[in-house]
Parts: sequence; structure tokens; C-alpha cells
Amino acid sequence: MDNQKKPLVIVRGAGDIATGVIQKLLRAGIDVIACETVKPSAIRRYVALCEAVYEGRWQVEDIIGIKAMNLDHCKQIMALNHQQNKPEKTYQIPIMIDPQLDLLKQIKPDVLIDAILAKKNLGTRMDMASGTIALGPGFSAGEDVQIVIETMRGHDLGRLVFDGPTIPNTGDPGIIGGYGKERVIRAPAAGAFYGIHKITDVVDQGEIVGKIGDVYVTAGITGAIRGMIRDGYMVTKGFKIADIDPRRDQQKNCFLISDKARTIGGAALEAVMMLLAAAK
Repeated sequence: MDNQKKPLVIVRGAGDIATGVIQKLLRAGIDVIACETVKPSAIRRYVALCEAVYEGRWQVEDIIGIKAMNLDHCKQIMALNHQQNKPEKTYQIPIMIDPQLDLLKQIKPDVLIDAILAKKNLGTRMDMASGTIALGPGFSAGEDVQIVIETMRGHDLGRLVFDGPTIPNTGDPGIIGGYGKERVIRAPAAGAFYGIHKITDVVDQGEIVGKIGDVYVTAGITGAIRGMIRDGYMVTKGFKIADIDPRRDQQKNCFLISDKARTIGGAALEAVMMLLAAAK
């Protein structure tokens, strides 16, 4: 097996859900490159490999994201995974700033996964790779990509869709501890956000968690801050800037890939293996 060429998957996006996908692929022995924007807007930053864009290097559980400068640099980073051969090893993944997927002019992956979760297609096409997958609403299987993965919490979470779209976007986040949209904090004004509290802090309903200019941002419910956008990030009014977990004692989960991301990651691995088998 060591002498066989490893499959290559390019993942578009490296937020918290994409990180769950990346972990499953790397653990299965697949080479992965992630492509990100210049300024990723992840809320659950502690479990999002896209933080490597800002920090140069970012670790989530056993996965280390390394900011890559070019294709050669990507290959050097991926080669590090081939030097270890034990289940408990850490894995490295190159994170390239390449929102338009210019990398595809130099290399053609076996599978391309759109994991941006923008609720719409930002340009992913079926002809971009031998196999194509997308996560969530905004895509139609058989038209935009070959397989779409359901991302709505519930019975169908992680279901592979081979024809048509997933469940339409409702605009409401999943229920945690009895709360849905109340968990999400959105920008009350446009401008640069700065946090007064940080991820893992426990706050009370109505407590100030940050500010945008002279406008204070307050918590809608009591709980632990599970995610918060980076200080200085320019937001528009209504932009999602933070997420509160009503389970006050769950700070440890701020550092762990979520159940949703793991489920979607497993579904993505299943879809990748189906596409690789069909291409043989």
C-alpha cells in the first residue's frame, strides 16, 4: 500500500465543518489540500483549520494546518504524513489562500469537495475534478456536483444525495440545550468587531460580550461562548459574530470537533470512497 499513489482531495474551505471532513480524510490515508479566502470568517475558530491563514500554523485535535505558499510547499507538507505509520500520529495539511481555485490550473485532484457552507454555490463545477462533492444547500446533485451531503441536523444529517438538492436552508441554527436562533449573536451594526469576552467565557443573558465602534454587542442567552469572530474583523449589520452554548459547563467542547462536523466528515469520506471506486 505504501508504494501506491495516494488519492488527492482538494477541500474548498477550512472552517469547523470542513475541519471535521479533513480529519476523516487524512485518517483514511488520503492526501488533502484546503483552499481558503484571504480573511476567513470562522466563528468556532478553535476548531477551524482556517486559523492557519492568520497564525501560519493551527492545530485542531490531531490535525495541524500549515499555511502554504504554493503547490511545491503543499507537496512538502503532505509528504510529512507519509513519514509516520501509526494510528495515533498527527497529520499535517496545507492551507492555501486560493478562493478562486487557481491551484486547479496546476493539478487535478481525484475529488473536489466544496465545504464552504455559504448556502449557495460560489463557483464549484462538476468539471473541476474527476469526482465532485458539496456540503449543504445551494447545490444540486447531478447538476452542480455529483454528490451533495445533507447538513441539516436531524434524521437525515450526513445523508448522501445523488439527484437534486438537499433540504432547503431554513436560516435557523440547530437546537442545543433547547435554544436555536437565540444562541447566535449577530452584528447590531457594521464595522470592526472587538471582543470584550473570549471563547470559553461563561456570560449571562444581556451581558456585553464585545463592541463594534460605539455599539455594544450583548449575549442573547446565558451560557459559554463557543465561538467568536476574530478581533478587528469587518462585519456588516446582521453578520454572525458569535455563538453561545447554553450548557455552561461545556467549555471543553470549544476545543473539540463537533458531533455535526464528525457526522458530515464521515459522510464525505463515504462519498469520496464511492467516487474513487467508480473511477477505477
